[in-house]
Amino acid sequence: MSGTNTHRTIHEGRNVKRFREMLGIKQEALALELGDDWTQKRISLLEQKESIDARLLQEISAVLKIPVEAFQNFDEEQAVNIIASTFHDSAVANNFTEGAQANFHCTFNPIDKMVELYERMLQQQREMIDKLEKLIEKK
Repeated sequence: MSGTNTHRTIHEGRNVKRFREMLGIKQEALALELGDDWTQKRISLLEQKESIDARLLQEISAVLKIPVEAFQNFDEEQAVNIIASTFHDSAVANNFTEGAQANFHCTFNPIDKMVELYERMLQQQREMIDKLEKLIEKK
């Protein structure tokens, strides 16, 4: 651990949920792997807990094949800040190929990209509604 330990709260249950979902594993499947006394509802309640018993976290770690430290240390706010500063502040990536240095500036804002995606989805929805209205008019 670093000498500058700022107070931060790691939500272990939310981290279990996040990694489980990234792996595409349903709550029912995790419950089945953890044993007979586990149910989907119990997994749901577990994922709401800020702190999880170390022994149970070890079992979940073994099932999901993810180190216990990932559940104990992943901080969403910190990750978002790193990603935001990397993309938004035109961070520079260095790539050394054949002795030459190439700089890549990422100058897009992730929020702008999300807005563009949303606008495209709205346009597709409008087009679908237009097609449906024309089909209804023909009948």
